[in-house]
Amino acid sequence: MKGQQLDIHSTKSNRGGVMGLIEMMMRRFRTLSFMLMLSPLALLYIFCMGVSFSPGIMLYQSISELTSHSHILIKSLSLGCSIAAGFFCYGLTLIFIVPLVNKLLPMKRVSSLRATWFSLSVIPWYYHNALTYLVRYTFLDFITPTPLNKLFYQMMGMKIGKGSIINTSNISDPCLIEIGEYVTIGGSATLVGHYGMKGILVIEKLIIKDHATIGLKASLFGDVVVGVGGMVKPNEVLLPKTRIPDVIKDEAA
Repeated sequence: MKGQQLDIHSTKSNRGGVMGLIEMMMRRFRTLSFMLMLSPLALLYIFCMGVSFSPGIMLYQSISELTSHSHILIKSLSLGCSIAAGFFCYGLTLIFIVPLVNKLLPMKRVSSLRATWFSLSVIPWYYHNALTYLVRYTFLDFITPTPLNKLFYQMMGMKIGKGSIINTSNISDPCLIEIGEYVTIGGSATLVGHYGMKGILVIEKLIIKDHATIGLKASLFGDVVVGVGGMVKPNEVLLPKTRIPDVIKDEAA
């Protein structure tokens, strides 16, 4: 809770029953519990990537059979193109599979939070970001900026108004980010809906209102609000609790 001092070294839990016991074990055996808590991610990655690779593998096998008796040059060219096409089949499938898995996970939605890193309440946040990063680090740069990267973020829970351009894949916590209409997010800008301090994880919304512009390589953290028409300069860093006021346009100008 806000205003309550958190003891990051405590092995106790405020929860009761079985959940409290699990959280106490997490804090007592931190390395082991952290590994156990995140190990199911490997299975989720295998499932998402396996399903997404399947169309490309089918394409490769079909081309391989069709060109089995062709000249080596024709066969090599055909198989090479099928591998390249298979990669894009993988990526286009992945941007739909991952949001579906994210939605079906038996966890509560990620919401504003202030807790120690070793808390049950942060697990949904870990999984949400891990799934986001799977797409981000294997394919997302190839479709940024296009309507497809916006569609992916929207399916992951980000609110994006019409006419907005997102020219970056450096985004964490998409379900905690709200972007208004006709917003421009510059290349390689970093949008993050959380921050850490003194062993505590703080998760808060990042809000960018209508007609705002976020400059090249700017960094914005959770608990930041950029007002209507606001401007964030290239390479500028907006620390948590920063508020950029609405820009009132001079009608006489």
